Amino acid sequence: MSLVLQLSLVALLATATLADWQFKTRPDLSVPRLNITIPANENTSSGYIFVAPFSGYADNTNHGPRQAAPYIFTDKGELVWSGFSYFSIWATNFQYGKVNGGDFLFSFEGSHNPAYGHGHGHLTFLNQNYETVKELRAGKHKIIDKHEFHIIDEKTGLIEIYQPVPRDLTKYGASPAQQWVVDAIVQEIDIESGEVLFEWSALDWVSLEESVLPINEGQAGFGFNSSDAWDFFHINSVDKDTEGNYLISARDASALYKLNGTSGEIIWKLGGLPGKTNSSFNSDFTFSFQHHARFLKTEGSKQIISFYDNSAHGNEDKDGNRLSYSNVSSAKIIEVDILTWKARLINEYLPPDDLLSKSQGSTQVLPNSNVFVNWGSEGAITEFTYDGNPIFHAYLDSGFLGDKVENYRAFKFNWTGIPNEDIAVASESSAKNEIFIYVSWNGDTRTKKWRFYSLEKGGKKNYLDEVEKIGFETQIQLKDVVVEKVVVEAIGNDDLVLGRSDVVRTQPQVLPFRKGKVSRLSDYFEWRDGFRKNFGEKTFQVYNID
Repeated sequence: MSLVLQLSLVALLATATLADWQFKTRPDLSVPRLNITIPANENTSSGYIFVAPFSGYADNTNHGPRQAAPYIFTDKGELVWSGFSYFSIWATNFQYGKVNGGDFLFSFEGSHNPAYGHGHGHLTFLNQNYETVKELRAGKHKIIDKHEFHIIDEKTGLIEIYQPVPRDLTKYGASPAQQWVVDAIVQEIDIESGEVLFEWSALDWVSLEESVLPINEGQAGFGFNSSDAWDFFHINSVDKDTEGNYLISARDASALYKLNGTSGEIIWKLGGLPGKTNSSFNSDFTFSFQHHARFLKTEGSKQIISFYDNSAHGNEDKDGNRLSYSNVSSAKIIEVDILTWKARLINEYLPPDDLLSKSQGSTQVLPNSNVFVNWGSEGAITEFTYDGNPIFHAYLDSGFLGDKVENYRAFKFNWTGIPNEDIAVASESSAKNEIFIYVSWNGDTRTKKWRFYSLEKGGKKNYLDEVEKIGFETQIQLKDVVVEKVVVEAIGNDDLVLGRSDVVRTQPQVLPFRKGKVSRLSDYFEWRDGFRKNFGEKTFQVYNID
């Protein structure tokens, strides 16, 4: 072999060794690898982790995640489902929910403006087979923003809209050329019909003076055009209590508001920054630039509320400016009492690594009272016990790919996935009369074990072995057997066959650049061993290529 050819092979094979080839069965998937720093234990809740990580770099060619998409993981870091290619454009706020008794996944998909944290698009629903069954849009000729979709009583959905409108803003410090402001709008819509049942406009009820971000500060838009409109309010969550009233989080006002569900009148305001925000309550805590406020419980004059306290503000890109009022972000559970007009902090959840997220974030109180926190622009998630002990912590990618990975919201849900994708099978052989067979099924949550058969002429199946399903991709090793074709079955509870793969050939094949020069398999292995001896073990990797 010539020196030039040898060096070419070294470069090719070294590149292949470093390639992000995680799964033999699905080489098309380049999935974020969770960097778990506090492993899950017996106290973590049941369920899967729902995330939709994306890059904080404007040009994410050389940064992670390679495939920004919705994902489902176990708390061991194993992939359950990759949603890459299921959504055609940028997707976020990925969740599970029930609609009229049915189980669905949903996600926002649309355009993304990281400079001001806006998105414009629609909501896409998938059923348990991961089939698109519905796209939902805002009513009254408006466009849904990325921040919120929250299902109420399995029938209606709460959304918010960023609607730029022209206004004279000179009394708020703007020049005559700065005349655009964002009207933050809430709609409750019937999921089945799309009918708008309720609409509320911030400009109808809130003074522009309530913003804590002035128009000329550079954090919330300069107001020169509709794409650069001053986002004085920035609604990022909406909830509804059992009495039919609404709770909204206004990030750029650093305040929570409760709205009358009939008239739209503001019942109370909880301001987070004394001296900068007015408030209906006397509080024993502060907060700012918060996300994801949720009603937890109502007891007489008292309501329990959870939310994510960023305590910082900045753009959704790595170079964005940051304004902060604390050294760390946190999740908070609070109580407001309209009898005493006092607000008190019940519990606070601090990040294990002193994280301060300038954008995004969520707080989910789980059915077992654990608290699942997403640290937004810091690309990390934590599960706490109710009393604040961190029992799981992970970053949403690892190595250099984990640099500036962000995630708007994260959740933990129980979920049953019944994919209509084919079962994926791959095989490779070694020089020691071994055959390795790999199997996976993207999105499957029901398979307990895999059953392997060889296929003889005439289609007869011969049982080979069965193994417990382990993670996303399971491997079986066969020794001293001659197998040309295999088929794999997915086995669920009560030995039920859930699915069957296509027939896959197992005979070994050599690298394409040796094609025509190796007549026997023994010659190939002799050449391979010589190559390893001369150039090093790590430069060589065996591939099955059709």
